[in-house]
Amino acid sequence: MGLLNSDVAPSGAKVDRAKYPYRMRDLCERTKLPRQVIHFYIQQGLVPEGYKTGRNMAYYADAHLQRILLVRRLQHERFLPLRAIKALLDEQDSAFSPAQRRFVDEVKVHLSHTMRDQAFRSTAVPVDEIVKLLKVRAEHVNELIEMGIVGASEQTLPGGRAQRVIARDDVWILETFAELQGIGFNEEIGFGPKDIAIYAEAMSSLLDQERKLLAERLLELPPEDAAYMIERAIPLIHNFLVRYHETLMQNYLTI
Repeated sequence: MGLLNSDVAPSGAKVDRAKYPYRMRDLCERTKLPRQVIHFYIQQGLVPEGYKTGRNMAYYADAHLQRILLVRRLQHERFLPLRAIKALLDEQDSAFSPAQRRFVDEVKVHLSHTMRDQAFRSTAVPVDEIVKLLKVRAEHVNELIEMGIVGASEQTLPGGRAQRVIARDDVWILETFAELQGIGFNEEIGFGPKDIAIYAEAMSSLLDQERKLLAERLLELPPEDAAYMIERAIPLIHNFLVRYHETLMQNYLTI
């Protein structure tokens, strides 16, 4: 039964409809997305849960609507994988102080044009083209997309037919996967896209720790100096990660 500014759920919980004006069907109508996609965003932590008034009933605020639209925009316009989107959103939602958030924003402004240009992902390749070129299975590509490791979007072709495309910058991930399969890491021994995820998760965890470390340790520096240090440090850290991983594997395989 509806009230002027609130609803009473079967559980008896009252909802301030001025603050939480949307139900799931409203979000679907306004975002043009099926409820399964929105539920997936919530399950992945990309969108906060709504105000629950029952086992299968929840209400949502305008902030939920805007967050869903932002996630979709980052997917479609920037072709960012869900993992990358979550990292960005976690930074916004993290326990960083206002001063730390301002500092990070200022550092980003001072990053070189080359680094900023590399971060802008505007071109895409049809999944069908990648499947044919790399001789990988379409379901494997789609699984990597659904896990948020590869960025993807939907494009509408002339005539109204939709095709799935991936970010050109993510083709190397599929090339690596195809090469691993080619040397024997394939379905016959139980190897699949889920095994790539352990590396993606490790890198996501590392990035989470890095951004906190940078925000805490560099806060007192001028943003332009911090940006310079970060750009110089990145290739050094990458080299360290590669060589340290090689060392660990060598130790494991030779002892």
